[in-house]
Amino acid sequence: MKDIVFIEELKVQAVIGVYDWEKTIKQELLLDLEMEHDNRVPAQTDDLSKTLDYEAISNFITAFCLERQFELIETLAERLSDEIIKIFSVSALTLTVRKPGAVPAARSVGVKLYRTA
Repeated sequence: MKDIVFIEELKVQAVIGVYDWEKTIKQELLLDLEMEHDNRVPAQTDDLSKTLDYEAISNFITAFCLERQFELIETLAERLSDEIIKIFSVSALTLTVRKPGAVPAARSVGVKLYRTA
């Protein structure tokens, strides 16, 4: 069993949506990320370079969402998970992307995916 490094409810801004009006504004998304990682080496060495740097990953996610435009959160989630796996050498991850307010009667809607390297 792998250890998990996680980020919960990361707030990011993104141009996301299928409607014309959505393509002209930034909307808030909430992301949860669980990344499988063996934390024994970082724990033994107390060395940040040996672990998953959640600040660096959070900054990457924020920039990724600001720099790109997608119609579907499914597309954003798939492409983002691919990049995180490649750039940060994550063996597996679970990514949840929520779009609050997209459905007025629901607190949030979104997608959740699990991917491996």
